[in-house]
Amino acid sequence: MKIILGIESSCDETAVALVTDGRVILAQRIASQDEEHRPYGGVVPEIAARAHAERLAPMVEATLADAGLGLGDVDAIAATAGPGLIGGVMVGLVTAKALAMAADKPLLAINHLEGHALSPRLADAELAYPYLLLLVSGGHCQLLRVNGVGDYTRLATTIDDALGEAFDKTAKVLGLGYPGGPAVERLALEGNPRAVPLPRPLLGGTEPHFSFAGLKSAVLRAYETGQYSQADLAASFQQAALDCVVDRTKRAMAVAGDVTALVVAGGVAANKAVRAALEGLAAGAGLRFVAPPLQLCTDNAAMIAWAGVERFALGISDPLDFAARPRWPLDPDAAPARGAGVKA
Repeated sequence: MKIILGIESSCDETAVALVTDGRVILAQRIASQDEEHRPYGGVVPEIAARAHAERLAPMVEATLADAGLGLGDVDAIAATAGPGLIGGVMVGLVTAKALAMAADKPLLAINHLEGHALSPRLADAELAYPYLLLLVSGGHCQLLRVNGVGDYTRLATTIDDALGEAFDKTAKVLGLGYPGGPAVERLALEGNPRAVPLPRPLLGGTEPHFSFAGLKSAVLRAYETGQYSQADLAASFQQAALDCVVDRTKRAMAVAGDVTALVVAGGVAANKAVRAALEGLAAGAGLRFVAPPLQLCTDNAAMIAWAGVERFALGISDPLDFAARPRWPLDPDAAPARGAGVKA
């Protein structure tokens, strides 16, 4: 049995986990920074990095104790090396390097996006390559064909905002506080999803790319009219977003080739309406639908450790001088999407 220690610090969650190659999470700890960032309505990078630096070492020690293990019992140290807020990424990666050097263990520098992309395989041993993945979070919105570890074909990306960002900005407009995505989802249950006429950017387009900036702006304009309830605004925004996601994913399915499943991962994958819509789309296409458990959707170290498990099994490790990366696309050869403000 191989045991990987995983560290995640790319944004505002400090996380440590121990995962085996038998898909068992031996122990994990996550420290939220919601209270630190709530007064600012979003993540402040300097505050996030400081919190990671204060919490990470004690959390590593506590997680090992939870599993009844010492550092010498671990086979390798995996840590997010990017993309993300560079200060936080550096805290986690430097900690992992120090542990790897002290214990003479291999270092595994993990792409945070690969952690999300492979996380469904931690919970579902039957999920085989290749599969079509919708990776959707606060900072990313992509459709990828996952061919194997380190082998990704990007089929689509957002040309402006990620869906999670649009959820958070909608929550801010409605005064729902931070974090905004779950608050919008809860409020949407009380509203009429057809009450507010909102746009569906790129709906029906031949390319499967996403765009949510116009939808986000339309929510603000509708709110400023004073004609609609907050619940109706939340429900109508969520329905418009769902219509776009389903349409764009359906388009990607048409060009993805043979795949074993439709998979969703990332923070927005915790949204029940998103899951239900994609599950229906997959069923209509005769595909399996796979989504990780809710605890593996948001940023966590178990997914980083599992990505480490998969890479370690292939004999992959990284040098101790591996540099942290603020940007790190899964498919560096993907053609740029058309449109201003394109995000990788």
